[in-house]
Order: sequence, then structure tokens, then C-alpha cells
Amino acid sequence: MRLRISHRTEYQYDAPVAYALQRIRLVPLTGEGQTVLSWSMAIDGAREELRFVDHFGNDTRLLSVSGEPHVIAVEVSGEVETEDRAGVAGPHRGFAPLWLFQSDTALTTIGEGVRSIAEAAPQGDELARLHELMTLIRKRVAYQTGATDTLTTAEDAVATGAGVCQDHAHVFIAAARHLGFAARYVSGYLMMDSATHQVATHAWAEAHVRQLGWVGFDVANGISPDARYVRIATGRDYRDAMPLSGVRLGQGDERLAVRITVEQ
Repeated sequence: MRLRISHRTEYQYDAPVAYALQRIRLVPLTGEGQTVLSWSMAIDGAREELRFVDHFGNDTRLLSVSGEPHVIAVEVSGEVETEDRAGVAGPHRGFAPLWLFQSDTALTTIGEGVRSIAEAAPQGDELARLHELMTLIRKRVAYQTGATDTLTTAEDAVATGAGVCQDHAHVFIAAARHLGFAARYVSGYLMMDSATHQVATHAWAEAHVRQLGWVGFDVANGISPDARYVRIATGRDYRDAMPLSGVRLGQGDERLAVRITVEQ
């Protein structure tokens, strides 16, 4: 499947920005199940200072802002050829060792709620156990926008009983690690059947399975990723793979607008 993607992120300020440094992870790479045919990035109101591949294997850019701009915009677009590999992303690669993805993070620290879900998963075949884990999480954490935010932990999401794809991924990662799997967070794009235009990137989780390598689980949709998915970045949790992050000096109010289009 060939997917065409456009993604514009725009920050508006009611006063000039004294200084800001933004880290951008918005460039997909060719790999298992996807071939990047074309990709471009346009930046308005900022300057690219550095680009590198981080220790998780993500294309990363650093942008700086200083002076007068009231609007900072980053727009990426391109085409990616994808194939359905039933969620199998293949062997582990990159500088980060596999054992690093077995350790808790602030967003995936396990508590009684996550532990109860993990321990309800039946013993047996690893792949079947992980699919059942996904089903158990869907029963305990309903998809509901506005119930959580980017600081919500896996344990908080279970206690709330609701969340979005980021929360589902964190709960799956925490539970899978409790069961002895290496697990990681994936940010990317999803072509939806119901909507071409979107206001956020998508997120899912991957667990490392013997003989297969990394296998994806999209708890929010109850499936393993197929040809409708494009991977951007991976990490131990959302903070390692978030599309944009940074620091800003100044007192002005900030308004954020995101427009994403994913279509065949």
C-alpha cells in the first residue's frame, strides 16, 4: 500500500519568543514493512541546528528559535510504501541494548492495577499470551479522549479506566515487562477508515518475541499493525519517541494547532 502523509504543527504566541529549542522526531525511516519513497520537512520561524540518529535509531532534528517570531511551524510530507507483516517488525537493531526495554520508566512503572492485568494473561505460547494481554487491557481501559494527558502513567490509566492510544501503549508495555518481555513504545501514523484528517499522531506498543523479534500490538484498535501503519520513532515510553519536545523562554501564551492527513 502506498500512503501519502502530510503533518503540520503550528505554535502561535501572543508575544515574541525570546528563545526556544525544539527536538523533532518526524522523519520515518525505511525498514521492515515500510519503504520511504519521498519525505520533506519545511520549517518556518525556526532554524535547524543539528540532525542525528539517536540511540533508539530515530531520525532526530534540533531546531532553535530566537528573536521576533510569533508563529513557529513545522510541516512534513511524503509517501511511504507499506506491507502487511502482521505486526512483525523483525530483529532488534540500534545502539540501545535489548535489556534496556525491560526496565520500568516513570510512565510505565507497574502497580497493582497493571499487575492484575498482566497476571491474568494465560501461560503458554508467547504470541498468544501477548494477544490475550491486549484483549485484557481493552476490557479494563476504554478509549476516551480527554480522560488523560501526556503525564498520565500506565497505573493512572488503569485506575481511571479510560485513556487514549498513548495510555494503552504504556499499560501494555508495563504489563509485558512484568511478564518478562522486552517492550517498547512506537509513535507513527495510521490511515483510518473513518477519517482522513487527524489532530494527533498514533501510538502502539511492541514486544520482543523469540524467533520473531519485535511484534506490534495496537491496543486502542485491538489489532497488530498492518499496511495502514507507518512507524516514525521508538523508545522506552512516550518521552523517548514523542514527535516534538523542547524548552521555551518567555511569558507569552502558546496555542498549538496540528493538522495531519493520511490517505492511500
